Amino acid sequence: MPKIKIAPSILSADLKKINQEIKEVEKYADLIHVDIMDGIFVPPATVDAKFVKTIKTKVPLDVHLMVHEPSNSYIKGFIDAGAYSITIHEEACLNPLKQIDFIKKNKIRTAISIKPKTPLERIKKYLDMVDMILVMTVEPGWAGQKFITSTIPKIMELRKLKPKLDIEVDGGINPYTARIAYDEGANVFVAGTSIFGKKDRIAAIKEILNILNQSS
Repeated sequence: MPKIKIAPSILSADLKKINQEIKEVEKYADLIHVDIMDGIFVPPATVDAKFVKTIKTKVPLDVHLMVHEPSNSYIKGFIDAGAYSITIHEEACLNPLKQIDFIKKNKIRTAISIKPKTPLERIKKYLDMVDMILVMTVEPGWAGQKFITSTIPKIMELRKLKPKLDIEVDGGINPYTARIAYDEGANVFVAGTSIFGKKDRIAAIKEILNILNQSS
């Protein structure tokens, strides 16, 4: 299985002092997860490419587009802002191949995501084209939701299909749920509230890592 990666999600951070917030977790973060919502695909609207450009960190930016039909120019804005990887949603794109091709042509890591109720069948044709699959373990849109356990069989099947692919989980991730997802094949863990909601963010990350590194 690929290396374990921790991706603190800035959706749960104080965006007014984002660089200070990121600095606190940099040492133990493998990625910084940046949720982009357009108010159409999911009701809330969040930050944009201009905001992403203000982020100052050496940790790779994992940009998650919860955006209806993102255009090439829209995606390019995030590439120019410093995205390391860009995730699109299968449900948000009429033909995800269009967005996948554009991201890949720009030599950026490419990922596709599915919501908890979306069958895995819908993305099987893209598995050989992407660098990562993001399985949403809550309904996208809000931080602090509970992990949906019915997503576990998808993680398990994905890992059987693609032993070397990064499988990311996002939603309700804490030390306990991270371990459940890890045991079924996930290796990239997006955690928002369980990191930024704590006073000691480093201790929070270490707690997740300690549980993931325990032998089963």
